[in-house]
Amino acid sequence: MVEIKEIAGGQESSVFSQMGQFDHEQVVFCHDHDTGLKAIIGIHNTVLGPALGGTRMWTYATEAEALRDVLRLSRGMTFKSAISGLNLGGGKAVIIGDSKKDKNEAMMRKFGRFVNNLNGKYITAEDMGMTTLDMGYIAMETKHVAGLPESQGGSGDPSPVTAYGTYMGMKASAKKAWGNDSLAGKKISVQGTGHVGGYLIDYLVKEGAQLFITDIDQDRLQRISSATGATVVGLDEIYDLDVDIYSPCAMGATINDNTLSRLKCQIIAGCANNQLQDENVHGPALVQKGMIYAPDFLINAGGIINVYSEVKKLNREWSMQQTEQIYNTTLNIFAKAEADGTHTQKAATELAQKRIDDMAKIKRTY
Repeated sequence: MVEIKEIAGGQESSVFSQMGQFDHEQVVFCHDHDTGLKAIIGIHNTVLGPALGGTRMWTYATEAEALRDVLRLSRGMTFKSAISGLNLGGGKAVIIGDSKKDKNEAMMRKFGRFVNNLNGKYITAEDMGMTTLDMGYIAMETKHVAGLPESQGGSGDPSPVTAYGTYMGMKASAKKAWGNDSLAGKKISVQGTGHVGGYLIDYLVKEGAQLFITDIDQDRLQRISSATGATVVGLDEIYDLDVDIYSPCAMGATINDNTLSRLKCQIIAGCANNQLQDENVHGPALVQKGMIYAPDFLINAGGIINVYSEVKKLNREWSMQQTEQIYNTTLNIFAKAEADGTHTQKAATELAQKRIDDMAKIKRTY
């Protein structure tokens, strides 16, 4: 598996060079013929504590694409925990396959054994394509799992808390843009109506926003539209809408060379990970266009805060209080970016990295 390569600029990039690009500590490839499991666990940084991050199951086009995703996602988890003040490192796992067809108890339990072999350096949890039931299966083989069903003493689905944090970040962005954090009457396009996107829509509907929604699941779109009055638009049409806020809540890299020329919003604030295809290119580009960008790993941190509360035996009230602080942190990041003359993603990354560097003086890895 170490021969996995991706083509970048016409040249091959090896696993080790990709790990070096993002400064990862460890990447683990997991394969089991009997269950059909093909998984990759990325451990980015464990200075602050064990690497905690969810497992995503997705039908990746290639193994190189899956590797790229897990590297980007695990790096984001490092900064997400750091900027949220959590004593956790960054990790993530991806399972290659169709969660609706390929997933079963045996596969989940086998994956749990691979997680267990890491002896607590990586703690897994729920992400796209996974459920609390899956976490329960994984927990049969390892104690290094969070996001368990409440019936098993866990914190349950973290999606509502993730959505609340995204909502707080969006309101802080509105405060920055318009001097008032009310979203009433604002035109907001939501790309992705899954677990987190659905809960975010609930918050926005209660505040009286005018919503435009899209998703690959047409049945879910129609249900949400019927219940909320949101306007359904096409998957590609979402980028051409004249709205106040664009909220990416599905896969990453939707802010890229193609979409930037089409977006007509003042704010970008969503719960998707790695929204900027290239943060060094598209972060500055957003500043040039006069758009306010709420850093993804900051405002979607509610989920990891909720899972951390489970690990540390804290309650849901603590999670919601900590998640509410995303509002103030987002405003602080806007102020820092403006003072430093840089883009918000860089400002947030620098703040997170400073905490990691300070704690590295105490210990280097978990």
